[in-house]
Amino acid sequence: MKLNSLGTAALLALSLVVISGCDQVEKSAQQVLGKATESAKQAIDDTHKAAEQALSEATNGLITPQKKDDQEEKEAESSSKEA
Repeated sequence: MKLNSLGTAALLALSLVVISGCDQVEKSAQQVLGKATESAKQAIDDTHKAAEQALSEATNGLITPQKKDDQEEKEAESSSKEA
């Protein structure tokens, strides 16, 4: 009977170790995904800036990239005119 209880206790302890290990793996995976997301966003931003600069250079400054605030302001003005 004592051997059976020891086996059950050992099994429960092992299960707890495995479960806590899974939690650690999940947290690590979330951190890795978070870092990958940030890296992807940075790469997209860098590519966008490079494309804007190349466009500006190719057109000798005739076409300049709009700032986000300017673009939103123009959209708001055109929305209010349409209404």
